[in-house]
Amino acid sequence: MEEKEEVIVATDLTKDYKNNRGIFDLNFTVYKGETFGFVGTNGSGKTTTIRHIMGFIKPQKGDVKVLGMDSWKESCEIKKYVSYVPGEIAFPDLTTGIAFFKAQAELLKLKNMDYCNELIKRLQLDPSANLKKMSKGMKQKTAIVAALMAEKDILILDEPTTGLDPLMRETFLELIKEEKAKGKTILMSSQMFDELEAVCDRVALIFDGKIIDIADINALKNSDTKAYKIEFISKEDYLKFKKLKFKIIRDQEKYSQVTIQIEDKNINRLFKVLKNYELKFISEVKFNLEKHFKEILAEKSKGGNDVQ
Repeated sequence: MEEKEEVIVATDLTKDYKNNRGIFDLNFTVYKGETFGFVGTNGSGKTTTIRHIMGFIKPQKGDVKVLGMDSWKESCEIKKYVSYVPGEIAFPDLTTGIAFFKAQAELLKLKNMDYCNELIKRLQLDPSANLKKMSKGMKQKTAIVAALMAEKDILILDEPTTGLDPLMRETFLELIKEEKAKGKTILMSSQMFDELEAVCDRVALIFDGKIIDIADINALKNSDTKAYKIEFISKEDYLKFKKLKFKIIRDQEKYSQVTIQIEDKNINRLFKVLKNYELKFISEVKFNLEKHFKEILAEKSKGGNDVQ
């Protein structure tokens, strides 16, 4: 098996702001060509982690390496390979989006503006607008164009869809898929499970500054375990079925309904058993990233151990 190339490696990364704020002993690796997601609520540690990767914050313990370089000590060199969309966007003192993109192109020594213009068109951005008077959505689009037009190998995106309407979100996710197809390595944070599930290879759940789990999206979508919701016509059948040795993950007695979890290899047995019951309906419950992480957090709240 071909060994994967490590692009971003965090080892025991810690920044303690006291009162349970900060990030604590984070360990994760992002590989070349991978789209890696970070999901968590506000204050969970997503932005603090990204600022460490960018070299804006010095860790108290541990480190982050990008392309083998220390993110704090060699941040200037790293930025030659990284494009960044910050969570809080602040533009330089320029009049319009056009002036900003021209300044960016000059900084990047970029002579061909074709891709920049394509991005402006696809994101339906008016670059002649005053930078300071732009809406949140317009500022977000401008920051996205500035990051993607650079055509760098690594993209670091801190909640990049904030302020975008649903149609623009879809356009943005298509652009990310295209960047991935070019071989880019992408790290993207979000509070939205569905958009990370749509573009990521793996997603880390960060909670109270700790990585609770890292989910493999392909494995999740092609899991050997399925869930089925079954509702019985009679209470008698419902109670009789519950005595069998199927794993019930949700029980709604009011509706004579259960949701069971079962491995693919046992599904024929399930349907053979169900021939003896009168059903109102049976339907597969699609397992997704949100449900996966909610189950993990539910287990954690019962006193389970953290997983790194």
